[in-house]
Amino acid sequence: MIALKPLLQSTEEVARKAGALIMTYFDKDIEVLIKEGGHSLASQVVTKVDKEAQDLILDLLSPYTKEYNFGILTEESEDNNSRFEKDYFWCIDPLDGTLPFTEKKEGFAVSIALVNKNGQAVLGVIYNPITEDIYSAALDLGAYKNHQSFSITYNNFYTLVCDRSSKSTEWFKEAIHKYQPKDIIDFGGACMNAIWVLENAPALYFKPTKQKLGGGSIWDYASSSILFKELGLHATTFDGQELPLNKRNHTFMNDCGIYYSSEKPSIS
Repeated sequence: MIALKPLLQSTEEVARKAGALIMTYFDKDIEVLIKEGGHSLASQVVTKVDKEAQDLILDLLSPYTKEYNFGILTEESEDNNSRFEKDYFWCIDPLDGTLPFTEKKEGFAVSIALVNKNGQAVLGVIYNPITEDIYSAALDLGAYKNHQSFSITYNNFYTLVCDRSSKSTEWFKEAIHKYQPKDIIDFGGACMNAIWVLENAPALYFKPTKQKLGGGSIWDYASSSILFKELGLHATTFDGQELPLNKRNHTFMNDCGIYYSSEKPSIS
């Protein structure tokens, strides 16, 4: 039996330490490399910082990995398929939003989630090294910001959150027409985009299905999905189904899309 509360606390500390490591490089010139990924620049850029942060996270989490026999899925390592063999697996993006990090802008984060074999996140932590805010949640334990229960504050206007590559698409233009957002946030990685949906309610962040590989990967949405679930908000596929966080064919989400919303839950 996994004790989620102490594990969540330990994961928060690991995320903070990884964020501190990342910030030691923030003001330095970092070589940007191109890796095989999706069809957007954001999914292809990588730096040595991504890999160093990942190594630190895996090392610090190793006692829990061994104790509970967790599998592992990380952005910067080849999928070893342990996630299909174990009851739970770590789902880690050591530096989500590498592109804004290289641009010396807010929008990057450390993301660590624990996902069960059925593809449901049971624990998630997102740490913003710029603001030093930490967002966390665990199944049936609630959602938190800086260790305080997260409370949604609603504006009287919509905010639309999107990837910068989405702004030229037809669906983005349709969303602008439909929701008439006062604000558009378009400079973050997937994790901070999800957080900004919470921090700027009512807000939307979504991507329709598409044929080309991309649309983010499992590790982009695992940690935020449990935050939204614990808040009673939508973090689903584009057509409203549960996010498939343990896909077998590939890790990309283009074939299901994503839909995040902080609209007020309807009262039945």
